Amino acid sequence: MVLQLGDTVPNFTQQSSEGEINFYDWAGDSWVVLFSHPADYTPVCTTELGEVARLKSDFEQRNAKVIALSVDNADSHQGWISDINETQKTNVNYPIIADSDKKVSDLYGMIHPNSNDKVTVRTVFVIDPEKKLRLTITYPPSTGRNFLEILRTIDSLQLTDNYSVATPVNWQEGEDVVVSPTIPTEEAKKKFPKGVTEVKPYLRMTPQPNK
Repeated sequence: MVLQLGDTVPNFTQQSSEGEINFYDWAGDSWVVLFSHPADYTPVCTTELGEVARLKSDFEQRNAKVIALSVDNADSHQGWISDINETQKTNVNYPIIADSDKKVSDLYGMIHPNSNDKVTVRTVFVIDPEKKLRLTITYPPSTGRNFLEILRTIDSLQLTDNYSVATPVNWQEGEDVVVSPTIPTEEAKKKFPKGVTEVKPYLRMTPQPNK
């Protein structure tokens, strides 16, 4: 199955490090960050899981839940979690799906045969409260993920869902944003009372409207 942006992600029920999880029920009305790992006891992923534990409250501030996936079983996950807590000086405080039968991996297209048909690729899925896929980023095994960037993308998605704006290159929370090109400039000036700067007719900037 190939999931594309805007698709409704499939539901599943699977064991995890925190017991059986029905994904839709667990997600509720939250945003979800689902991130996959090829196996337990992998070095780069060990650092990533520790970082996500440290950032969990930042995700929660954005109404986002985090959940990992690895193709090993729940017992193996418990041993790996002990290592993560020890080496990363943190406490893994979110579930790791035990996808030993690769059911979720297949549902979400995490197996890339040209990469390695025995393991999942390392993909991040950002899913909105309507269970729509909003963003994917796939990494090779050698490159650790940047979860501050994932937080930034959630900020952008939530902002642009509520206002007729887009976020420009390297945008950070609080910076100016791009006015939607579908809005005429005179209308934009009324819609965005903080001001509209017309760089080009198609490139208009305005202060972040919810700040």
